Amino acid sequence: MFKTIHEIVFNGQGGYDWDTVYNMPIWLRRFTFETLKEHYDKIAEENNKAQNLLQNKNNKEVARPAIASKQPTYTTNKAPKK
Repeated sequence: MFKTIHEIVFNGQGGYDWDTVYNMPIWLRRFTFETLKEHYDKIAEENNKAQNLLQNKNNKEVARPAIASKQPTYTTNKAPKK
């Protein structure tokens, strides 16, 4: 019970004080708690989706062009035959 009251007061962002939540009917306290929980779960889900999109965007490799590597040139240092 006290944990539920704490969660409502803390996550209510100043909308609820401890005495008000403590004196609420149980059905209203449960409804308020579940509504806050759904709200924060939805925000967390949206943040996870945004984070996954960002990670996927950063993980994509840029296609590198198929450029042949520089071939070594072979030269001979032999003097021409006379």
